[in-house]
Amino acid sequence: MEIDKGYHFSVVIPVYNEEALLEAAITDLVSHLETIPMVWEVVIAENGSTDATPDIAEEVSRRFRNVRWIHVGEPNYGKALRQGILDARGMYVICDEIDICDVAFHRKALKLLMEEDWDMVIGSKMLDQAEDKRPWMRHFATRVINFLLHVLLGFKGTDTHGLKAFKRDVLVPVVNECVVDKDLFASEMVIRAERKGIRIKEIPIRIIEKRRPQIHLFKRVPHVLKNLMKLVWVIRLGKGQKK
Repeated sequence: MEIDKGYHFSVVIPVYNEEALLEAAITDLVSHLETIPMVWEVVIAENGSTDATPDIAEEVSRRFRNVRWIHVGEPNYGKALRQGILDARGMYVICDEIDICDVAFHRKALKLLMEEDWDMVIGSKMLDQAEDKRPWMRHFATRVINFLLHVLLGFKGTDTHGLKAFKRDVLVPVVNECVVDKDLFASEMVIRAERKGIRIKEIPIRIIEKRRPQIHLFKRVPHVLKNLMKLVWVIRLGKGQKK
């Protein structure tokens, strides 16, 4: 989708089985976004939910004129995030999480993108000034995956998952080059952007877990390791690149 000059920014939120949280979170998010003097939209990227999430997404999109939703037919966070980015109409895209919806990050990131000419802003849970209030196992898992990304792919930053914002026209070519999905799509996008010399700024965030992860941490490990090896094969060794 081409950028719609009428929209300043899009907030993309992948959701899966979020019937307990979705309506209240979107309602609260909209009330905060309405205080930002810019034209915005919220894109709910629903992916393979088996509960009432699609019905709730449809209801909130009818209630709020600047909220819409798209459907991805399988439980796949990375695929939903990719499609949401490509479907976004704003000049700037903010990737958020339904259990975070951090408008303070939105404001800081937009200021950096618009006034200081950064191309991408990442909300890092790992910077010294950040506050990561998640359970210690999730914090440890983030440290492990970051360590592996540093060692195997030469990643120089501190975080690839979670909140990020960027200029859509700069990052869409990067998104189109990405070859993995699910948990490591966001990591691939950030690493490819870093390798292309795209101007990236990390800022500390405060994160509190509002509900348990939808997919158990240990169930994600095999797929994460498989995609990590695929990234090494594609990015580090230059094999199987998209033409």
